[in-house]
Amino acid sequence: MMGSVKQENTTTIQLLHSALNQFPEKEAVYDGTRRLSYRELEEESNLIAAELNKMGVKRGDHIAVCLPNWYEFVVILFAIAKIGAVIVPFNTRYHESEIEYILNHAKVKVAFFTDEVDGNKLWDSFNKVYQQHNYLKHLITVRANTRLSIAYEEVVKHSEYSEFEKVEVSPDDVAIIMYTSGTTGNPKGAMLTHRNVAFTGSVSAEVLKCTSADVFLIQVPMFHIFGMVPGVLAAIAVGAKLVLTQEFKAENALKMVEQEKITVHHAVPTMFILELNHPNLEKYDLTSLRTGIVAAAPVPSEIIRKIREKMHCEVLSSYGMTEASPCLTFCTFEDDDLTRAETVGRAMPGVEVKIINPENGEEAGTGEVGEIVARGPGIMKGYYEMSEKTREVLSEDGWYRTGDLGTMDDKGNLQIVGRKNDLIIRGGFNIYPREIEEHFYKLDEVQEVAIIGLPDTVLGEVACAAVTLKKGAVLTEAKLKSYIKDKVADFKVPDIVTIVEELPMTASGKISKVQLQNKLKEKMAHRLR
Repeated sequence: MMGSVKQENTTTIQLLHSALNQFPEKEAVYDGTRRLSYRELEEESNLIAAELNKMGVKRGDHIAVCLPNWYEFVVILFAIAKIGAVIVPFNTRYHESEIEYILNHAKVKVAFFTDEVDGNKLWDSFNKVYQQHNYLKHLITVRANTRLSIAYEEVVKHSEYSEFEKVEVSPDDVAIIMYTSGTTGNPKGAMLTHRNVAFTGSVSAEVLKCTSADVFLIQVPMFHIFGMVPGVLAAIAVGAKLVLTQEFKAENALKMVEQEKITVHHAVPTMFILELNHPNLEKYDLTSLRTGIVAAAPVPSEIIRKIREKMHCEVLSSYGMTEASPCLTFCTFEDDDLTRAETVGRAMPGVEVKIINPENGEEAGTGEVGEIVARGPGIMKGYYEMSEKTREVLSEDGWYRTGDLGTMDDKGNLQIVGRKNDLIIRGGFNIYPREIEEHFYKLDEVQEVAIIGLPDTVLGEVACAAVTLKKGAVLTEAKLKSYIKDKVADFKVPDIVTIVEELPMTASGKISKVQLQNKLKEKMAHRLR
């Protein structure tokens, strides 16, 4: 089924103005410091748009935003769109070299940022590039202590007019350049059009049956596609309220659900796990919760069941990636528990998903493992100034190669087997980490687990399981190994099982298997051949 014309031919500005026209005085955003109505969001974004115009920002120019989940981020997002410019979100954890690379690569003209986030001195990094490169014309700080740049607060306070050059923004204009993690080389800038993100935001809200009465909790960073599109833009698409949190803390999330009567709770699995395991979970009234998306990493079936039972929340699994802005598939409320737990559902309206043989491109049969490919209105325009990389993943007829492995059943339900790059080949046998991780998650003592491949001179690779335990839990590595031996074929039993205090995480809440692999190579060197 294809999405409606309205969904496929709209812009982020049209989403905002639709909500504004229907609910001007309704609360749009709350971030713990300030509440803005849709009218105030419109007016403040006009002031920032006018200031950017005065600075010489024109249609198509690139504007960096490096902020936590603050209300200003939402204001700036729409201000940039109104003048036809392009937002380039920056991870607040980026190191100086990453900031410099993306500012240079994207030819950023103006940067919005705060001076420091969790000890990361952003002012030093942005100012260094500003001093050295003439393409970066202006720095605008938000909630910062420095007086050496233009302050967002001063612009809003002293701006005498909010007139800016009206431009006709097309659905096919680029709205966002979202840089993906550079696990293999430099980060790539996925160019997402207004059509891409407005479509995905609108359809995500539709699948979740959202209305203007909903209240979204956005804990995933807005600089991540999950926070930006099925989070912020989905809420705006239906005129709902956004509740933003600057950083994730399990008890604060539970408190916000009770205080703000949250109905839509998006999170990555790690966040839900920490909330479920919090000792004060049952102290909070979570009955307002209705639904939410759990995505961005594999979801253990036990966790989905516990969210249903303990948090009264009918979460739906979704699958996607930055290049698809991001959602490709969804489970639905009609799906049974098993389908919701073990698959990521079917292609969402307007999107096509199929499994192909990665060697010859032919479509795989039902139940056969192959590469997941997708086509639809959410698929990116390409990578910014990386035409060769674009051609590697995007065919001329619009099919995007995800690099993920999966199977599809006869009803069209997609099951993710893992990344092509995560596949462990041990002595010629294929091991898909997710299958083994699922079994470990069934143990009550286990908090999180990640299975990675380590080099072996005889077998090529061996599997290693890194496990974190819940607070107070007691479990030995020998017991973990004994448990898994009864669950999977002998070649799938991890050669090494190690209990660790924590697993390395990315800023968006995913387990970083690349960092983990590097750490364990060093830690386990004495056990490797």
